[in-house]
Amino acid sequence: MNTPRPHIVIVSPALEDANNGNWQTANRWRQMLAKNFHCRIVQTWPDKFANQDNVMIALHARKSADSIAAWHVAHGGARLVLALTGTDLYRDIQTDAVAQASLAMASRLIVLQELAPLGLPEQYRAKTEVIFQSTTSQPTIQKPPAHFRALMVGHLRGEKSPETLFAAARLLTVQDGIFIDHIGAGLDADLAKTAEATAKACPHYRWLDAVPHEATRRAIGRAHVLVHASKMEGGAHVLMEAVCSGTPVLASRIDGNVGMLGADYLGYFDWGDAAGLARLLRECRASQNDENGLLARLSKQCAVRAPLFTPETESAKLNALVSSLV
Repeated sequence: MNTPRPHIVIVSPALEDANNGNWQTANRWRQMLAKNFHCRIVQTWPDKFANQDNVMIALHARKSADSIAAWHVAHGGARLVLALTGTDLYRDIQTDAVAQASLAMASRLIVLQELAPLGLPEQYRAKTEVIFQSTTSQPTIQKPPAHFRALMVGHLRGEKSPETLFAAARLLTVQDGIFIDHIGAGLDADLAKTAEATAKACPHYRWLDAVPHEATRRAIGRAHVLVHASKMEGGAHVLMEAVCSGTPVLASRIDGNVGMLGADYLGYFDWGDAAGLARLLRECRASQNDENGLLARLSKQCAVRAPLFTPETESAKLNALVSSLV
């Protein structure tokens, strides 16, 4: 007689129509858990199927706080997993009482990069597990030697620091031979206006607005470098998509990026340092045909990190964690 499969509910602040990082994580985890568990995604809990649920995985301490509190009333902290993203790890749990309460209620915590436990109060680190997110590997595309294309991917909002890219674009000229594409919806109206103004002032910069995910992945594969200028990150999915596509990264030196790329990575600039970003772009452009230059060294460092981001590794760790609770 077959044992019934346990039911897992994933609470995500965003659903499919948003197609943001929270949704992509929730949907991927549902697929990974489906071989061992019944699994569904909701925006709020409880719902009409709540009586079936054995384990809750909630994304985001503050945005999912009502669902976390409702589960705690029904079940205590048992079988309650909280996955921390960048904004709640590096902002909300520092000052927001609701987010802090979610942290205390959870029986287990998931963080998405190796420096993240250091951002937690010490008493919670023992119940914390690092599970790197994953993506499928893509064949490395031969980059055109005649020009150099940088790509930034991220909706226009403050946490992604697009102002750093705008300023770097204005420090470069067409003569530098560096062309910048910028993918992301204009969620902040003022940042969208600045993107439009930058495109008018800088012929080498293009804001492409929102682009479907598969087209974005193709653009990442074609780029010579991915630029990731964020102020805070829990473990950016676009970083691993670049690494697993053979595209090296230029990233702000914040814990969320260092925890993904490693402390010894050579492609960091200080957060908000547009001049530092422009300098790295010029150095990568100058070395793009040099097998010992910066661009080649960044590619080799990314290749070493790529095995951390395989679906097999993420699935094994996630299923093991959930199995330990049921």
